[in-house]
Amino acid sequence: MLEARESVRNLPTYHPPLGGRKGLRLDFNENTVGCSPRVLTRLREITAEEIACYPEREPIEAAVADYLGIKPSELLLTNGVDEAIHLLCETFLEPGDEALIVVPTFAMYEISAAATGARAITVPAGADFRFPASALLSQVTARTRLIAVANPNNPTGSVADAASLLEIASRVPQAAILIDEAYFEFYGKTLLGQWLTVPNLFVARTFSKAYGLAGLRIGVLAGNAEHIPMVSKVSSPYNVNGVALACLPTALADQSYVSEYVGQVRQGRDELQREFSQRGIRYWPSQANFVLASFGSLKTGFIQTMRARGILVRDRSRDYGCEGCVRITLGTAAQTARLLRALSEALAGIGAKEVGAK
Repeated sequence: MLEARESVRNLPTYHPPLGGRKGLRLDFNENTVGCSPRVLTRLREITAEEIACYPEREPIEAAVADYLGIKPSELLLTNGVDEAIHLLCETFLEPGDEALIVVPTFAMYEISAAATGARAITVPAGADFRFPASALLSQVTARTRLIAVANPNNPTGSVADAASLLEIASRVPQAAILIDEAYFEFYGKTLLGQWLTVPNLFVARTFSKAYGLAGLRIGVLAGNAEHIPMVSKVSSPYNVNGVALACLPTALADQSYVSEYVGQVRQGRDELQREFSQRGIRYWPSQANFVLASFGSLKTGFIQTMRARGILVRDRSRDYGCEGCVRITLGTAAQTARLLRALSEALAGIGAKEVGAK
C-alpha cells in the first residue's frame, strides 16, 4: 500500500486559525491597513497577456538585490519566507542530520526540517526569552546542518545581538545558519552581506508584514553567491507568481508609505507596552510589530471579550513557555487608540485590575 514517508507521517501540523476573522486584525502580524495605493493601481493595470505568461523572476530579483545593496547572485525570490525555509532544508538537510531551533519560535522551522528526515532539536530560550547563545552552541554536534533563528523572534519580539549570531555562524561552519528577518523594518538591524565573512550565513526577508503583501506570497532568501544557486536548484522556476512579481517593484518604490506605517507601528508598540506596565501586566519588550503579554488564567476571557469588541488577538499558549500568553499586533495610530480603549474595557469586563498579579 502507498504510504507517505515516515518523516512526513510524524510531522506536527500547522493550522493557523484563519477562519472567521471579522474585526480589526491584530492577530496575524499583518499590515493592518493593506498595501500601498500604488500597488493597487499596478494590480488594476495588469493585462491578460501578463497573466497568461509564465512569470520571469530574474529581472525582479535584480531590482530587489539593487534595493537591498547586494548582488543578484546572492538572492532568490521565494513564495514567502515559508518557501525559503523549505528550500534551505531541502538543500542542506538529509535523514539523520540535525537542525537546532530556539523555542518558542515560528513553527515552520521544525516542520520543514523534520520533513527531510532530519532531527529537529529544540533549545529553550533563556529567562525572559533571552537568546540562549551558549546553550545553543552546547547542542552542536558533527551532525548539525541547520540553525534557524528568527530575529526579531515570533512570538516574543525578542532579538539576538549580531555578535552572538556571527559567532555561532563562524563556530559551526558545516551548518546553514538562517537568520529570519521577517520583522526587520520594525527593528532596523540586519545581517545582510555578512556572508562575505561567514559564508554559511543566510538571511530571509518578507514583504508580508510592513509592505502589506501577505496575500501575494513573496519573500527573499539571501546568502553567499556559491550557495544561493544550490538552493535555486530545488526551487521551481515559477515559484513566485507573476502578479506578485509585477507589483513588487512598485511596492519597493513607495518607501514613504512603508516608513509612515512602520513609524506608527513603533509608536503604538511603545504605547501598548507603557499601558501594560501601568496595569501591572507582564509583557516582553518587543522589536517587532507585536507585543506578547501574559494574562494567565484570564487569557481566554480576554481574547473573547476583545473579539466581542471587534478586535482579534492571538492566543499563543501552545508555544513553549507561553502558557496564558496573548500576542497583539500593532497598526496605525488610530487603531492603537482603539486597541487601548478596548483593552481597558475588556479588562474591566473580566474583572481584572492587575492581570500580572493573578
